[in-house]
Amino acid sequence: MSRRRVLRIVAVVLVLLLVWPTVSYARALTAPGSATFTMRTVDWIRSNNGNSVVNAIENWWYTRHKPATGPPDVSTLPSAGTNAVPVVGPPTLPLLKGVAPLPGEGTWSAGRTGANGRPLIYTGFLRPDPQHLSIVAGVAWIRAAGTVTHLVAGTAQPGGAAWPGNAAVPDGDVGKLVATFNSGFKMKDTPGGFYLNGRYARQLVDGQASLVIDRSGAVRIGAWGRDVSMSAAVVAVRQNLQLIVENGRPVSGLSGNANGRWGSPRNQYQYTWRSGAGLDRSGNLIYVAGDKMTLSMLATAMADAGVVRGMQLDIHTGMSSFASWRPPGTPTKLLPAMTRSASRYLQADQRDFFYVTAG
Repeated sequence: MSRRRVLRIVAVVLVLLLVWPTVSYARALTAPGSATFTMRTVDWIRSNNGNSVVNAIENWWYTRHKPATGPPDVSTLPSAGTNAVPVVGPPTLPLLKGVAPLPGEGTWSAGRTGANGRPLIYTGFLRPDPQHLSIVAGVAWIRAAGTVTHLVAGTAQPGGAAWPGNAAVPDGDVGKLVATFNSGFKMKDTPGGFYLNGRYARQLVDGQASLVIDRSGAVRIGAWGRDVSMSAAVVAVRQNLQLIVENGRPVSGLSGNANGRWGSPRNQYQYTWRSGAGLDRSGNLIYVAGDKMTLSMLATAMADAGVVRGMQLDIHTGMSSFASWRPPGTPTKLLPAMTRSASRYLQADQRDFFYVTAG
């Protein structure tokens, strides 16, 4: 065989080898959903045997960019509202001892009201770490009575054949919105499962932290098989790693993350955006999120906010998205620094998510 022919064969083989990744990457960049170019690129790398590389880079980057010890820029804080209606609501948000409070810190802003005039949602913020006063955790408290919670499958997560709906808040529910917020890790990054309206994306796993929604739209959160389990009343279950708050306190072992209970090794030390959801003692839903928080900081913020049992949701820039809503469909970000649009979930999204409506 001539050298020229060998080179032609090699060239053809190389072209063929490059076709598949090129087509695959192009599909990832043009798939439906609001993910940014960077997010799509990272997800594509992870999906093509690059998960360990991305994890190593994230660990290197996020553990070396510690939060500032001083206070945050006040322009990045949510505006403080007023609670004009004297009703029984969430407990008072705590202030750090010996630290002068920031404008609006530790206070609640009342949001959309229900038919009885009582606010269905309150939002506020707190600072969970006296060593890093720049860290701000946004908190949303959603009243169990008068609200209905929903889980929506995205265009890419949890995966499998197409799910019913258009991966967005249904048009008929936009006017009833109380809140929209992100779900958990990609399914391949957590051992847990996903269940929605009689269909499994992956089987549910005992011991995994689970947000469970029943036919009435009520939420329960707990370890699967111990605190919560399947029944005829269950319509949705989203699992994500293991619980991080129990009995009103951060669980032990968060800083060690033994056996990858809370994600990849050293993930727990990353100073990054994190989010979580839990319930207070009366069963009301609490969402917490903030930037440059380690796993332990998130758990502390959740316990400070009144969570008695809670789980981590998604992490990293662009993944923590929460908006409170007022009629006829006006959203406000929980924290101004959240990078995605407040109306993110009105369009088809690649990731599964939750939304809450007035009942």
